[in-house]
Amino acid sequence: MDASAPKPNYPKLADFMCFAVYSTNLAYGRAYKPILEALGVTYTQWIAIVALWEDDHQTVSTLGEKLFLESNTLTPILKKLETLGYLRRERDPKDERQVIVSLTQAGRALREQGAQKTLVKATGLEPEEFRVLQKAIVKLRTNLLHHAADPAD
Repeated sequence: MDASAPKPNYPKLADFMCFAVYSTNLAYGRAYKPILEALGVTYTQWIAIVALWEDDHQTVSTLGEKLFLESNTLTPILKKLETLGYLRRERDPKDERQVIVSLTQAGRALREQGAQKTLVKATGLEPEEFRVLQKAIVKLRTNLLHHAADPAD
């Protein structure tokens, strides 16, 4: 290739939305790490607890759908949280095939630790900016999932 020839104007790594989302996820993980280590939980365990704050007493399958996790991935996470005393798992008396997950008092008390408020503040965004960005990311995720389910659409 001729060194004097102009280089094609290909997008750079920083121009890719997927990289912005990926690297932001990594940055969130780094920011969460000391907070979650103090609580003795991983990020995936944490989001399971947060989902149960929103809607306690739900089936493992329903929780998995909300978290985008398969049952075989979610079950060990829930077992660990149960061992830590943050939740309990019980067979549904109406349908023994279903397992109901519920927070314990210790799991509910984690909400008072303020981890989420700390991370919202760490973003440096004003409350309205945070809300708008979060909604845009959810829309992006929804659109990508829709496309993955039906690429011809």
